[in-house]
Amino acid sequence: MFHQYKRVIEDGDLVIVYVTPDAMRPIFVKSGEIFNNRFGSFRHSDMIGLEYGSKIESHDGRGYVYLLHPTPALWTQVVPHRTQILYFADISFISLHLDLRPGKVMVESGTGSGSFSHSIARTIAPTGHLFTFEYHEIRAATAKKEFEEHGLSNIVTIENRDVIANGFGKFNIADAVFLDLPAPWDAVAAAKEVLRKDTIGRICCFSPCIEQVQATALALDEHGFSEIRMFECLAKDCEVRAVPFPDIAEAINGKKISFKQSIVDRKKRKLDNDSMNDVDDEEPKIIERIISKPADVTRGHTSYLTFAILAPDIVE
Repeated sequence: MFHQYKRVIEDGDLVIVYVTPDAMRPIFVKSGEIFNNRFGSFRHSDMIGLEYGSKIESHDGRGYVYLLHPTPALWTQVVPHRTQILYFADISFISLHLDLRPGKVMVESGTGSGSFSHSIARTIAPTGHLFTFEYHEIRAATAKKEFEEHGLSNIVTIENRDVIANGFGKFNIADAVFLDLPAPWDAVAAAKEVLRKDTIGRICCFSPCIEQVQATALALDEHGFSEIRMFECLAKDCEVRAVPFPDIAEAINGKKISFKQSIVDRKKRKLDNDSMNDVDDEEPKIIERIISKPADVTRGHTSYLTFAILAPDIVE
């Protein structure tokens, strides 16, 4: 489901029920069941046979929802949070710097809620593979069940394992490693073992605190990694709105200019103009233009991303 698309909803399919950008919910469509929300009741049997993206009205006519195809981006917004998750600003940045693409083999430690795992699976499909490790037994079992339900079992292998204490148990197989651990510096040696030695290996460590970055950078250097760099992704929204611009020629001629005409004022002025066709309008012509500006408030810090590469072994 997550690495390939289908057109029509069938019995047993996963659907993202969209109400608003902040109100979405994943459901498995099962004939005979009913989905309820504040807009009414929606029969699953009515969803079967519809195309993904369809708009469906509630049985009692109180409202409607959209039925969306599951994607890693949408799953990130609706995934049950068992741990802190990565969001798409960090996910896309990491995927780029780890050079993830179809056919790559990736090792992840710290599966957590599986948000990043879904994105990795789609990026490296259909010929790549993700080995992901989670030390918490219940979280590992829950994530494994989700991967099976989402049709990712052939791309993702999950194991309940403490990689800091026991390593990955694999050697010389991975193109890239991602560490989301409280002490990633303790897993650097194991990461070096699992990376391939015949090509450039890449690693990323996800750490909330700068002290973790410092310790990780020292460990990476000690184990022969190079090009160690740290980034912080801060997403900034831009506001787009229409603002009034007066006619410059009329302004130069000394006509009064009002920059703050409200929508109500503009409607009132239009009505006045319609009722006074024979009277010249002494006010300058107001032209609206679309502008954008950065939002006054920027979303704060999530975590630091520490990257490094491991050069391949050179045989003389």
